[in-house]
Amino acid sequence: MKLSILMPVYNEEERIAEALKQALAVEYPCEIELVVVNDGSRDGTQAILDGADDNRLRVITHPRNAGKGAAIKTAVDSAEGDYMVILDADLEYDPLDIPRLLAPVLDGRAKVVYGNRTFGSHSAYSFWYVMGNKAVTTAANVLFNSYIGDLETCFKLLPISLYRSLDVKSRGFGMEAEVTGKLLRRKIRPYEVPISYRARGREEGKKITWKDGVEALWILGRERARKR
Repeated sequence: MKLSILMPVYNEEERIAEALKQALAVEYPCEIELVVVNDGSRDGTQAILDGADDNRLRVITHPRNAGKGAAIKTAVDSAEGDYMVILDADLEYDPLDIPRLLAPVLDGRAKVVYGNRTFGSHSAYSFWYVMGNKAVTTAANVLFNSYIGDLETCFKLLPISLYRSLDVKSRGFGMEAEVTGKLLRRKIRPYEVPISYRARGREEGKKITWKDGVEALWILGRERARKR
């Protein structure tokens, strides 16, 4: 099996070098590729990416910012792996957890695996961020009669062919809700494994806002009501 690690990047010059280093240093149980999409960064991100040298790394550049969902679509369109997982470049997620996500797939227990964050004082930059995440996750569970623990997790590991078949349209952070809504609508329940997480604050560059939470709720409702 080959795993495609997809990394959307926007204005992360302070973190991108370390993010690449961490992702490529992990001992994975399978072949990997790291597909980075520079989503119209206006800082020094591109120069750092241009200087990276690893035969497992491919860099694609958007001329202007299009959003996380659009960056992931670009990465998926060019990915050559059998499975994919998203890894943001903000260092909130630890790539050392990726082999743990792969384990249930490699031993035949699961097809789709989510990394489930346990929020605590070091892993949540605000009370309202955690409550918003819980509200969106609860809405998905009610709408689809499921019980997942963390809808908004970045760590979603699934077959690339399955992701492509979902035909995700959301160009921004709404892609997280759309992916989960479409999976649950197909009766595909993600297998969840606990992961580590360190949230950064707004002053460190965190980009998601309450508006993205509202959009996620709307997307979940739309997917539940969709006839086909």
